[in-house]
Amino acid sequence: MRLYLSSFRMGNHTHRLLDMLRGGHKTALIRNAVDGLPFRQDSLDRDMGDLDGLGLEVTVLDLRTPGAVERLQDFDLLFVRGGNVFTLRRVLAETGSDAEILNLLHRDAVVYAGFSAGPCILSPDLRPLAAVDPIGDVPDPITTGLSVLDRLFLPHVDSPGHPETEGCTRLADRLAAQGLPHWRLRDGDVLVRDGTQDELLT
Repeated sequence: MRLYLSSFRMGNHTHRLLDMLRGGHKTALIRNAVDGLPFRQDSLDRDMGDLDGLGLEVTVLDLRTPGAVERLQDFDLLFVRGGNVFTLRRVLAETGSDAEILNLLHRDAVVYAGFSAGPCILSPDLRPLAAVDPIGDVPDPITTGLSVLDRLFLPHVDSPGHPETEGCTRLADRLAAQGLPHWRLRDGDVLVRDGTQDELLT
């Protein structure tokens, strides 16, 4: 299994992502975590620019589009950007993308990458993230993640300049005080899996 999970944007270790791609370039940019928010062209341009800058061939893929789930197998890289983790979880469930992504990962057929909510969705339990993402924005929210990771992925901790850092840092400190294991990432950090072991790159 190959994962490249960044706290924010591409992180500081993109050479590891390119290594894991093994020469593949076909990339699906998945932005469903921002469904329900006003469309921002500058945000899309930034996401596209980050991936284009690595020499990747990028297609924006809306998982709600008919046939999108079947197309996931055509890509070398699934890049799932941030937004609301509960919005993203609902879309994955309603489209069947969750099962297909897990299938592709366990077959080692794709690299899964992304930032913020994109990696958070791989956690086993999403409930703690209600402290930083508005769970009430999603009807009948799903609070179980995909359980690819063995603990919560928590981005933006101790990251001055990011609007969510205060809430994420407070949540990380509370989890630590309770003795609950979690991945605690500052912006720039990346959690990588290439095989079976997870490695936090700071």
